[in-house]
Amino acid sequence: MDYSSILTFLYSQFFIVPEYPEKSCKGQVFIVTGANVGLGLEASRHLVRLGADKVILACRNLEKGEAAVKDIEQSTKRTGVAEVWSLDLSSFESVKEFAKKVDTLPRIDSIVENAGISTTKFQVFEGNESTITVNVISTLLLALLVLPALKRSAQRHNIQPRLTIVASEVHHWTNIPERNKRDSIFEALASPEDSEMGIRYPVSKLLDVFGTRALVERTPSSYPVTINTMNPGFCYSELSRESSGIGFWLMYKLLARTTEVGGRTLVAAALGSPETHGQYMSNSKVEEPSKFVRSEEGKKTQERVWAELSAKLEQIQPGILQNI
Repeated sequence: MDYSSILTFLYSQFFIVPEYPEKSCKGQVFIVTGANVGLGLEASRHLVRLGADKVILACRNLEKGEAAVKDIEQSTKRTGVAEVWSLDLSSFESVKEFAKKVDTLPRIDSIVENAGISTTKFQVFEGNESTITVNVISTLLLALLVLPALKRSAQRHNIQPRLTIVASEVHHWTNIPERNKRDSIFEALASPEDSEMGIRYPVSKLLDVFGTRALVERTPSSYPVTINTMNPGFCYSELSRESSGIGFWLMYKLLARTTEVGGRTLVAAALGSPETHGQYMSNSKVEEPSKFVRSEEGKKTQERVWAELSAKLEQIQPGILQNI
């Protein structure tokens, strides 16, 4: 664990409040995954408030998604802007169907991949532990599947679309211990005997950082899409629904940002400049990722992760790497 990051975390939670978004989004089209609750909902609310033409809330539960749309319309007084699309990241077929629908949009300015789960219970989705399937494999699968649509929007509308993968500062707090247990990192993560489920969420977010960086390293110069990853901070959200105990309750009460403030950081990344391409953002600005990510061992681990992850993605959707 990078212990200096804990001090940075505490300072951020106590003393830094990300700026309230004011930049106009008039004429723009956004997609936010996991948008029926929490940070995704608040980010979507901000985007509607800022004048976006369309904000698509990608949700697993359509009923909750429709309720979120009504809530956004009531608070922003703008109707007909937010709409719900079905997306279940526990199913690769659902991700593929969603991406096909995205491909029909005449314009896309930004996609925020916010949906994720946090659990200590080992269960399997699509042949992998659920957190890895949802937070990592399906997240990167969707990212690569929508790149052609984003690049097409860039050319048609002379814009620089953005693709944001929501990570977390907790990626500082792990170095993926499972990487030393088998030759294959993902095989170890899929094994209940090798998995350390108490830190599975931080591991998934470190994998997101690695995946994003590895993807961007494979993009040519002057790439037409800005791809970044970001940390919203510790916020009130349903992500922590399984957490309990007096210690966690006190930390929540003392440290957690409001969901609205957390949503501001998603908007900052969703509107990020081309300079954020390949970068990790925290408190709505570019910051360094963990020491492990930047270390020689981290670089080697990133290449191992990408080799395994890209092979999985090719198996799920043959030819997908050509989308880069």
